[in-house]
Amino acid sequence: MTSAFKTALHSGKFVVTSEVAPLKGTNLDKFIHHVELLKDKVDAMNVTDHQSSVMRYPSLGGALLVKEHGGEPILQMTCRDRNRLALQADLLFAHSRGIHNVLCLTGDSVLLGDHKEGKGVFDLESSQLLKTIRIMERGKDLAGNDLDGAIEMCAGAIVTPEADPIEPQLIKFEKKIEAGAEFIQTQAVYDLENFKQFMSYARQFDVKILAGIILLTSAGMARFMNKNVAGVMVPQSLIDEMAGAPKGGALKKGIEIAGRMIRQVREEQICDGVHIMAIGKEEVVPDIMAAAGL
Repeated sequence: MTSAFKTALHSGKFVVTSEVAPLKGTNLDKFIHHVELLKDKVDAMNVTDHQSSVMRYPSLGGALLVKEHGGEPILQMTCRDRNRLALQADLLFAHSRGIHNVLCLTGDSVLLGDHKEGKGVFDLESSQLLKTIRIMERGKDLAGNDLDGAIEMCAGAIVTPEADPIEPQLIKFEKKIEAGAEFIQTQAVYDLENFKQFMSYARQFDVKILAGIILLTSAGMARFMNKNVAGVMVPQSLIDEMAGAPKGGALKKGIEIAGRMIRQVREEQICDGVHIMAIGKEEVVPDIMAAAGL
């Protein structure tokens, strides 16, 4: 069965995905509200998997909720928390419940999260997880045993096009495509001229690329990311623009900037779409899309 997201990727349209982050606990009202808000506006929703190594409601459970409420889920799977047995079992379960999109991630170190005493697994990394999916689609598991029913997944990965130096990212990018990545969602992109250079290289590969757009909510947030988030660099001009917003107007300015960037990506056909990350403020994604003219 071809997923609706995969169909959108190959339709030639400008694809829009966004993130919905499960919360810490069993009260799912806010999560469901975000799903209901976005399900008819975006082509698919990524459900994050213990983002930043913070324990939350599981990605698989969130993906099921997205589907139950009429949305198109992209299951995020990190290799940090599960070995190859558990990863394969989750893929079997996801397929059996009609989830056919997955973003393969190695995962952040547990030292970055709220359970620093936890042990990272990392039995596989993202490229190996992609290979695992393609093996399981052929009706085998990683040990070579036959599956009584194969899976089918539109599988993707990430790349950090603003990394400095960029060469290690390009090696990983090619490795992920070789392993079977059909789509790439990038880490945050703020320098579109630099991103165009990455895309001139990336266009030689048969893969769909969605530019990551993280909503800026303050100048302080931009400075924090520059200092603490590897591969993210917010230009000083954007920091100054955020700092110059009127009192109480920083969020509105961030929405304006994100919309402007998306509009440029679309009008100049820089890549195949965008992945909007309004971290903790998923409710403003429609406003960002409206600002972009989508």
